[in-house]
Parts: sequence; structure tokens; C-alpha cells
Amino acid sequence: MTISRKTLATLALLAAGPITTTACAQLEPPRTAPVVGRDTSAERDSAAHAVAVTNTKAVTNARATTDAKTVTTAKAEGPLTLRADLSARMLFVMQGGTTIKTYAVAVGSERYPTPAGSYSIRKIVWNPSWTPPPDAEWAKGKKAKGPGDPGNPMKVVKIFFHEPDYYIHGTDAVGSLGEAASHGCLRMDPDEVADLAKLVMEHGGEPHGENWFWRILHFRREEKVVYLDNPISLTVEE
Repeated sequence: MTISRKTLATLALLAAGPITTTACAQLEPPRTAPVVGRDTSAERDSAAHAVAVTNTKAVTNARATTDAKTVTTAKAEGPLTLRADLSARMLFVMQGGTTIKTYAVAVGSERYPTPAGSYSIRKIVWNPSWTPPPDAEWAKGKKAKGPGDPGNPMKVVKIFFHEPDYYIHGTDAVGSLGEAASHGCLRMDPDEVADLAKLVMEHGGEPHGENWFWRILHFRREEKVVYLDNPISLTVEE
């Protein structure tokens, strides 16, 4: 029996199995491949969690900042007090237990020490005059100087803490700040002692406006005495 070439070709195709074209295979992506442009539930949960954490941190930080400001404000309330540390040669201004200002000072020398103790500031003299202590050896030959006199060693203001001999005052010998160089008083930078005196007056019941201080500081020949209704405490420590 003779089999035609056409019949043989048909039998060969049937033996090879069903025909699958390459084009069809490319139309269906692998089942494990991610679908571009679509969010899975896991990705959505992860993104939501990240946003929640960020928001929580922001709220926590905001609350912490607010709490810190509240604490600082609370500590800054209360009466004003001063503390002079003779060994450190520093003057600390405190309110409610918090140090709000710090100043370098010159303290009494070994021969003329600043007396330690607790004092009350009741009197302030702006543009003070100066009279040499009559019995002081170091003042022999020195002449009295009026308010604003260039040779007056008392600059700007005197803040008495132990009358009549001991006070905080401005000095032109700013190089002595941080040293034990005075005759018992506490010396300060002229600008800083003016700032301190304003603060002491404000908390001591004698606040004044800027115009008042401007006149005092620009008319140096005019001495002005201020008494405090509410004395300010000063502690001088060794």
C-alpha cells in the first residue's frame, strides 16, 4: 500500500501534540510577576503605618516642646535674687530657682576682701559721686570726684548691699573683671551694671520707663538716688 506525502505530513503533526504559538505565550505574564500600577494590600498597610508613625512623632515632639516652654516659664517666675560667688568671680541673677543672667565681676583683694553673708539691696544711686575714704591708706592724696567726672572710679551706678562701704558698681577698669582686685566692692562692666540696676529696680518695686533711663544715662552730671519698696536679696559666698 502506498501512503501519500500529504498523509505522512498530517500523521507527523498529530504525533507532535497541540500547537502553541510564541505570540500567545507572550500575552500572559508569569503569575509571580508584580502588576505595575496597582497597590497590594500589604503595600497599603505599610504606607499607612509609616504615616501613622510620622504623625505620632510630630505630635510627641510638639508636646515635648510645649512642655519644655511651660517648665522654663514656670521656673522663671518668683522673686528676683542675686548670688555672688567670690571664688568664681561671678554674679548670678536668679528667679524662681533659675539663673537668668550671669555677669563677670571683680571682687575684693586679699587685703580688702568682699564680706561674705546675706544682704538686702534697698538703695541704688545713678551717676554717683565719689569721695575717698578718709581713713583708707590706698586713698591718700586722692580727691573727690563729682557725678560724671572722667576721673570718677564709680561708673554709671552704685547698687548698695552693705552700706555705707560695700556696693556693686560700674568700673572703667574692665580688665580687672574676673580678678580679686577691688577694695571690697563688686566691680562690673558699666553697660552690664546698668542692665542689672534696671532689673533690680523693676523687681524691687521701682520700675521706670526707657525715657527715664535715657535721661539718667545721657546727663551724667545729675545724681539720682532710688529707694526700693521691695528689697532684693543678695548672697555673697566664698
